Amino acid sequence: MTQMSYIKRIIKFYTDGFSQMTVGKTLWVVILLKLFIMFAILKVFFFPDFLGQKCADDTQKSQYMQSILSGEKP
Repeated sequence: MTQMSYIKRIIKFYTDGFSQMTVGKTLWVVILLKLFIMFAILKVFFFPDFLGQKCADDTQKSQYMQSILSGEKP
């Protein structure tokens, strides 16, 4: 078998499986909603742009990170 036929078989397997789901579709909606909340909403509140506050441009950011990684005090 060629690699293309493997890919087609895998795609057919998943499309057939998802089309026959009943409860699974609801679970996938819940999973995707939770992922959206974790990565989109929580990032804004709990993970601020630390380097953006400390440095003005990319060269300053790289120098800041190099000083931290080398053990120097920034």
